[in-house]
Amino acid sequence: MLKRAFDLMASLSGLILFSPLMLAVMLAVKLSSPGPIFHRASRVGRMGVPFTLYKFRSMIVNAEQQGPGITASGDKRITRLGKLLRRTKLDELPQLINVLRGDMSIVGPRPEDPRYVALYTPEQRAVLNVRPGITSLASVRYRNEEQALVGGDWEQTYIQKVMPEKLLIDLQYIQNANLWRDLGIIGQTFIALFR
Repeated sequence: MLKRAFDLMASLSGLILFSPLMLAVMLAVKLSSPGPIFHRASRVGRMGVPFTLYKFRSMIVNAEQQGPGITASGDKRITRLGKLLRRTKLDELPQLINVLRGDMSIVGPRPEDPRYVALYTPEQRAVLNVRPGITSLASVRYRNEEQALVGGDWEQTYIQKVMPEKLLIDLQYIQNANLWRDLGIIGQTFIALFR
């Protein structure tokens, strides 16, 4: 209950505080490449329920039909502006709407593409017991995940190495989750963004 109250307050405050920046990004996306301003992605949420995740579009139109659900280093589907949005994580600001709606939390395991959730072990599926988050300790540690996904077999690297390591971090978070820890993860996220 306390976590949800925090999420509501933080997402509403964030949407108000960042609205001028979000309007500027919306304009930049619209002017920089053809296509919609927002990217709507199918993700798996709490209890395995699918939901639509919102992001500012950082890739070409129909990118999901032209490649996998994750991006590797040098992915040609990413627009020039998209590279900046992804590096600064500005593309994720619309997820505050997901938090407000109750699909997500500010802190929690990052929501995954259904194609990869289908590969979870029964133990790993425990991450679906909580709302996914905009940030997590795993996303801080793997802030530059795309750089690790290089070469012809990068998707297998993700499936066999990166995804299990992130899920292990997320499972440990779930066992020890509390508001103070969430505030610490939010702080680490801001430090990582400005590092």
